[in-house]
Amino acid sequence: MAGNSMEAGRSVTHKITSILLTFTEGSEHTLTEIAQLAGLPISTAHRLTSELASRRLLERAPDGRYRAGLPLRMIGAGDPRPPALHERAPAVLEDLAKVTRCRARLGVLQDLEVGYIEKQPGPRPVSSFTPAATLPVHPTAVGRALLAFAPPSLVELTILRGLRAYTPHTITAPDRLRRALAVVRLTRVAVTSFEFEAGACGVAVPVFGAGGELVAALELTVPDLGRELQAGMAALTIAARSLSRELAGGAGVQAAPVGGMYPLPAGPLPDAAAGPVVPDVVEGVG
Repeated sequence: MAGNSMEAGRSVTHKITSILLTFTEGSEHTLTEIAQLAGLPISTAHRLTSELASRRLLERAPDGRYRAGLPLRMIGAGDPRPPALHERAPAVLEDLAKVTRCRARLGVLQDLEVGYIEKQPGPRPVSSFTPAATLPVHPTAVGRALLAFAPPSLVELTILRGLRAYTPHTITAPDRLRRALAVVRLTRVAVTSFEFEAGACGVAVPVFGAGGELVAALELTVPDLGRELQAGMAALTIAARSLSRELAGGAGVQAAPVGGMYPLPAGPLPDAAAGPVVPDVVEGVG
């Protein structure tokens, strides 16, 4: 019996190895191609490929093709290419939600909205980017963290489209929104208090990539800014700093300046590595 178990184990190992060996030199394959190259039945290839993808050793592209995942690339060849945002974001959100026990989101600008993925506290996995998963920009912390470092023309387009009031606390006056964004650019922190969801506050920080360009923003949803702000900021700052460095290939990251109609307030920006500075009064909170 023991011999049969060892033989079965070797058989599974051989099949997995055959699949992984098809992903050389950055190649990508469909499931049918994987089965053919590995010499496996399509059902076996599907089962093992799905298992490898669940462990992030393989990645499934939007077109259905598979490629080597980040851990496999790092083990295999010390890939010098920095990881892509979609490769690292799920793990970052998993850690944030676990440490803070709050809903964690990562958002990217998508026209005049925020495309996002999120991790709820608990066993449910990180969600996926989908066309339906969008948030408004102006009343959310993640949206303001993005908008503050976006071109000024995008701010004006957002205002021209109309600042809808989602709750009685939503900022709807253009000048108040502009002031709130100026504070975000100075402090690297965006906060909202009951502006989008009546019972929830948000705190968010931007994520920068190579060249200091805005890439994304990380957000935590908290019940009370007075009690949760400092702890949430600390977790977000560490996560954003780490993710920014990874996306920049390990280099230090400094935000690219935002010019145009809304220049930064006088004086140097706070250093991202030192963490954000939150003023005593943050425009737009309350």
